[in-house]
Amino acid sequence: MSKKVAVVMTDMVEDSEYSEPAKALKEAGHQLTIIEKEKGKTIKGKKGEVSVTADASIDDVKPSDFDALLIPGGFSPDILRADDRFVSFVKSFMDDKKPVFAICHGPQLLITAETLNGRDATGYKSIQVDLKNAGANFHDEEVVVCQNQLVTSRTPDDLPAFNRESLKLLQ
Repeated sequence: MSKKVAVVMTDMVEDSEYSEPAKALKEAGHQLTIIEKEKGKTIKGKKGEVSVTADASIDDVKPSDFDALLIPGGFSPDILRADDRFVSFVKSFMDDKKPVFAICHGPQLLITAETLNGRDATGYKSIQVDLKNAGANFHDEEVVVCQNQLVTSRTPDDLPAFNRESLKLLQ
């Protein structure tokens, strides 16, 4: 059954951490909506490999419109977590126990939303201390699935496992 997946991202997203999960999700029949501050904005990846147009503004969507959430890494999550609208949006998915897929620096949004206390998670090396300080049970593993809801991974090298576990949660 096709699910609606919200993707929150902005410029400086890690190219493959958007493109590979997006490809896997679309091939499985799921519908993605790219959400940025401004609808129609062209979002550029930090390596210049990805250029994608935002489908919607954060002001025009609500978590109840979606079944799951994807947070690609790179510098994008750090930029977005300074915006309370994105923090609230992400927090709603965690509070409602909807599937959330966050890779690399993606968990930074979950840290700011204060949703990781007591949760199992992983992330990029530079945010490991932040994850622990946010109360997460940090695991240095390619993919961590917590409470059949949250999927986290560390780097682009972990994308096969990240995509596999993310797709499992949407079955």
